[in-house]
Amino acid sequence: MQGKVVGVNIGMTASIRHGSREIESAFVKTPISGPVHLSRLGLPGDEHVYEHHGGPDMALLAYPIEHYAHWRSLGLDLPEAGAMAENLTVTGLVETEVCIGDVLACGEAQVQISQPRSPCFKLAARFSRRSLPQEIQSTGYTGFLLRVLSEGTIEAGDEVTLIERTEPSMTVARAGHILNVARDDLDGARELLDVEALGSVTRRTLEARVAAGGFAGEDSSRLYLDDGL
Repeated sequence: MQGKVVGVNIGMTASIRHGSREIESAFVKTPISGPVHLSRLGLPGDEHVYEHHGGPDMALLAYPIEHYAHWRSLGLDLPEAGAMAENLTVTGLVETEVCIGDVLACGEAQVQISQPRSPCFKLAARFSRRSLPQEIQSTGYTGFLLRVLSEGTIEAGDEVTLIERTEPSMTVARAGHILNVARDDLDGARELLDVEALGSVTRRTLEARVAAGGFAGEDSSRLYLDDGL
């Protein structure tokens, strides 16, 4: 498996319209040119305002450019890179082909896939499409989060190469289905919890789900807010 970085994107906190109100978000990402140093906490100048964004297990969000055509076919006006608030717009690394725990060489850095993305309401706000978070869940076109194992310089055009795979049965697509769609699949949740590389936010979510014996009305406010969208 080999992929490539199409774009390296960062965003600063700004206001975006969500129904009748303004919300603060660093969702809108802009591609940067040339090499940039990737640290354990991500890219310089990339900001976060949501408690479930950022940190060592979520230093970067990667999103496959292969999915752009689908969203454009639904009428979304997408830029060339960074459309889904991803730091790395990639090709050749779709969710059905990469696995939780995969270690990847990216430029001079090494990164590891830690968890699938759980789309939040800010996607709906950004594109004025209330159903978008659920559409992303149902298609499995979520993207995935990365931790940085070894810092180094990266830039658009870098190849992304698989170095190590320890969980070949737990693709990002399967993990995302367990996390975001089949929320009462407790056997699947337990299997995903057995993946050592699983990120802490997803781990806490699944541990609570298993302890409760199922989804049981888990807070879905992060998906969308009923505010005119």
